[in-house]
Amino acid sequence: MKIAGSSTVVTGGASGLGLATVRELAARGAHVVIADLPASTGSAVADELGQAVAFAPCDVTDTESMESALDAAEAAGPLRAVVHCAGRGQRIRLVERDGSPGSIEVYRSIVELNLIGSFNVLRLAAARMARNEQVDGERGAVVLTASIAAFEGQIGQVPYASSKAGVVGLTVVAARDLAGKQIRVATIAPGVFDTPILDRIDPEVKATLEAGVPHPRRLGGPPEYAHLACSILENPYLNGETIRLDGALRMGPR
Repeated sequence: MKIAGSSTVVTGGASGLGLATVRELAARGAHVVIADLPASTGSAVADELGQAVAFAPCDVTDTESMESALDAAEAAGPLRAVVHCAGRGQRIRLVERDGSPGSIEVYRSIVELNLIGSFNVLRLAAARMARNEQVDGERGAVVLTASIAAFEGQIGQVPYASSKAGVVGLTVVAARDLAGKQIRVATIAPGVFDTPILDRIDPEVKATLEAGVPHPRRLGGPPEYAHLACSILENPYLNGETIRLDGALRMGPR
């Protein structure tokens, strides 16, 4: 896929991995719609980056608002690419310290956002892409975001790890399902990345996380995620795969 001139959507594009991806796509000449929550900084980011970037407030689990974001993208041309970064985690234990069972409400909310949100974005985007004219043998591509927690979830990550494992399981099936439409699907499973959420943790804990990465011995940078996302979009033979982006990190149980 040629990124330059393509109409694209980045969910969760107002911060972290999504923001880096928005910047990279815009730098490569794409038309980009930031699909993020109304309270996000998406509007300010769009103003900063110029006319090729627009903000569409939405919730990825809500069909109506997600359709509006896709409408905004198609205003600039056929939707060719989606990079889905929206998601979150929250730590719970199956049995909490006070002996109570883990919160089913928290578990349900994380799965709703991370897994059902991924399905919602994928199905809505694919329906649009399926109407596109083929260009170089394909109609579009979607990059989903999982996590290395899908493979080595730590204690307390039950909702996050299982929701991201669902995204990994979705990937190859979706790629096969959409092959007849000439739409590719691939997933990135990031390790520990230096995003704003890590600014809230103790510096010593952050240093420990860095020391656990074999090579390079540091946290991942959001531009490295963005670079891989764009490489997936550009490589027409990359399909149905989940790619770890983690410096060879394998998480322990804690």
